[in-house]
Amino acid sequence: MRARRWSVAAGALGLVLMASGCGDGGGDGDQVEVFSWWTGGGEEAGLNALIERFEEDNPDIEFVNAAVAGGSGTNAQAVLEGRLQSQDPPDSFQGHAGAELQDYIEAGYLAPMDDFFDEQGLQDALPDQLVEQITYDGSVYSVPVNIHRSNVMWFNPTLLEEAGVDAPPETLDELLDALEAVAEETDAIPMAVGAQWTVSHLLESVLLGSLGGDTYNSLWEPGADWNTSEVADALSTFEQIMEHTQEESAAEDWQEAARRVSDGEAAFNIMGDWAAGYFEEVGALPGQDYDWAASPGTDGTYMWLSDSFTLPAGAPNEEAALTWLELVASQEGQDLFNPLKGSIPAREDADPERYADNPYLESALEEWQSEPELAGSFWHGVTVGNRWKNDVDTAVGLYLGDGDAEAFNDALHQAAQSE
Repeated sequence: MRARRWSVAAGALGLVLMASGCGDGGGDGDQVEVFSWWTGGGEEAGLNALIERFEEDNPDIEFVNAAVAGGSGTNAQAVLEGRLQSQDPPDSFQGHAGAELQDYIEAGYLAPMDDFFDEQGLQDALPDQLVEQITYDGSVYSVPVNIHRSNVMWFNPTLLEEAGVDAPPETLDELLDALEAVAEETDAIPMAVGAQWTVSHLLESVLLGSLGGDTYNSLWEPGADWNTSEVADALSTFEQIMEHTQEESAAEDWQEAARRVSDGEAAFNIMGDWAAGYFEEVGALPGQDYDWAASPGTDGTYMWLSDSFTLPAGAPNEEAALTWLELVASQEGQDLFNPLKGSIPAREDADPERYADNPYLESALEEWQSEPELAGSFWHGVTVGNRWKNDVDTAVGLYLGDGDAEAFNDALHQAAQSE
């Protein structure tokens, strides 16, 4: 998985070589080029809604949609890297808020946005914890347009009833008991996973549920100590959960794992809340084909990730880019975008009525506005940069191959020491 997801140099070489022709090159101020990987489904619909509003409000500015499809963003990231290195940046580009942007910041590719945050009142509109977690060396470099939640447990209510599980498990011990019950009383897969990255995704929820928010967050500080009894216990729980997953998972992605739940083939799947949009897309019924709860042990904590937009240093059309960012940052813009994307706004002043038609989004927004404890998703770019993430994913891959829990723990510890 590491090679497919991150070793993009060979597969994307042609894209990077073409990148120099993607920019407008003019900087004449009457257009804005926005770069993303939103080319399908709800994400494209949400982007199109923002584009339509931008064009209505700014008829003299041509909007150039520079979205690049494929590879869940890896193709886009390869093209973007080539353009930034060639000093041909778009006017704004999409990325995940947090440490994923660190390499761009350290390379001088991004302009700080502190003045913009002050002018737009974002310090007050966004949760303090969120602003703190997207701040790097005292400055912010991106505007969060939404919030996704990583730590969601999706389950099939009928299978839980068949297995004699009275309620969705709230603790990891209860989850292990439920997995055993499903294995003994039904023919279903207890815990569905997909490709390797979904196992890394599962790992972060187990760590959070076992260690709590403060200790979980501290693990992602450079040089953090992973050789503790608490981490060993968490990894032991992870190992027991993995014993209840299906063998053929490596050939499938997250959608297949989610579908197994709604089709009654699996009892549980821990996946981000974009799964709610998938369930709606395939016609699964909430409360009947699937239901949800916080991952065991994490109730009251929001393991978050956020799509955001940046202002590249040397953006050819900076004023137009700032006009775009004003829309992205606004209550109006976020309430246009997020019901279509299947996410909730980063802002705390969203209109709840805009989310009332989607049972999951309605509940997620209510919890977000209650100011829960925040924990950053490592897999989705919040707490670590790409190098550390790759090291963790490599450790997960080796563990899936050899089952050596002690070596797995040591590899995770060494990954932290390397930062």
